[in-house]
Amino acid sequence: MNRELLQALSNAFGPSGYEEEVLRSAEPFLNGLSYENDAMNNLYIRLPGEKRDGRPVLLLDAHLDECGMMVQSIADDGSLRIILLGGMHPTSLPAHSVRIRNRKGEYVRGIIAAEPVHFMTEEERKHTNVAVETLKLDVGAVSREEVIESFGIHEGDPIVPDVSFDYDEKHGLCFGKAFDNRVGCAAIIEIMQRLKEDGDAGNLAVIPTAALAAQEEVGERGATVTAQRVKPDLAIVFEGSPSDDFYFGVQQAQCRMGEGTQIRIMDKSYISNPAFISVAEQIAAKYHIRYQEAVRRGGGTNASVISLTNHAVPVLVLGVPSRYVHSHYNFCKAADVDATIELAYRLVRELGSDEVKHILRKDILGGRA
Repeated sequence: MNRELLQALSNAFGPSGYEEEVLRSAEPFLNGLSYENDAMNNLYIRLPGEKRDGRPVLLLDAHLDECGMMVQSIADDGSLRIILLGGMHPTSLPAHSVRIRNRKGEYVRGIIAAEPVHFMTEEERKHTNVAVETLKLDVGAVSREEVIESFGIHEGDPIVPDVSFDYDEKHGLCFGKAFDNRVGCAAIIEIMQRLKEDGDAGNLAVIPTAALAAQEEVGERGATVTAQRVKPDLAIVFEGSPSDDFYFGVQQAQCRMGEGTQIRIMDKSYISNPAFISVAEQIAAKYHIRYQEAVRRGGGTNASVISLTNHAVPVLVLGVPSRYVHSHYNFCKAADVDATIELAYRLVRELGSDEVKHILRKDILGGRA
């Protein structure tokens, strides 16, 4: 795992629709690769000299954006109301600090107000429900005029958690924000760099192309665009998957931190291609790569829209187990990031024409025009 890469991506300011800083943070790590962005902040990464020569196109997908907030209104007393960009739960927000980016590009620190217990009635102290509509964001101002004129904050300004990346080398433990899904973005960049260094991309059975998509947390919007542009034949989607090891027993947990990459069989948005999973698990066994399977009742990834592109796209979903995603603070293990990178890299290198044909299900029928 490239620690500096993950740190740069994790620290970057990038809620849905405002991913520019993530693009700029990624650029120094794209040396030797071909890359460009579009008007939506989607980032396309290709190997140098890539040519569409009839081989199937394999898309490597992850999303750039993080869950965040937006200033919805500014009150006369200087407090701000917010709306959510993505699926953060209101109960995780009070008493945490955030960064607001104003229209000058300046960052302002604020605190999501938690009413002091001293001001609560006995009845109010018993209630634990929190509605985002009732939350107030405090930047230290005393009036609406001060918020606008001195702090430069207006309605519509984006907000992210105020968290800095750290790494515990002794335990191989990453701490930071936005591991959903900056860990996936970091994994893809590392894979593309390894493939570039191999220098034999023209001999692969597939053409690997990466697209880091914007606005996944508000409805897979970026991937809807990237899939139309790349027109993949098959895809690998990378995610920072919610680690469930604190919430289920050992037999039920399917995304345990430290147990390797998660191969997602199903979630609310997509039923994975069983042939693709079979090939991936054979390669994992060959190279002793740790993985764990998951069947999810809820959740979703960019696979939902990528799979519906063109003539249907088989997708393999790989997840790095990450604790407390969609909240301020995350943990993940470097070993799980490495397992995800290694499995995807080996897949790209070892997929043959027969495996691709099998994944595309072209061997089910004899075929008759």
